[in-house]
Amino acid sequence: MKPIEKVILDRIKTLEEAIIKGQKYLESGAHANWIGFQPYFVKKMRDGKALPPHRDWVKNVFLPGRERALREAERLLERLPRRKHGGADVTC
Repeated sequence: MKPIEKVILDRIKTLEEAIIKGQKYLESGAHANWIGFQPYFVKKMRDGKALPPHRDWVKNVFLPGRERALREAERLLERLPRRKHGGADVTC
């Protein structure tokens, strides 16, 4: 396996895990403190406690972005050149 394939497969795995965590958060509120949901700059606070991400943000921004990135990574993996080796289609 080429290093580029390994990187793309790792990225796909990471994106799939993020999508699963986002879906579980919408279903049950699990993973509310996951680092992937934390804002870049300032956390929203109420009574001295950090608020979890808004469900609409997860549903309308986080998940579609990760799903789009997953499709792009899968498409990129499919477009990588393949080399014939002994009659079988083998990745170089």
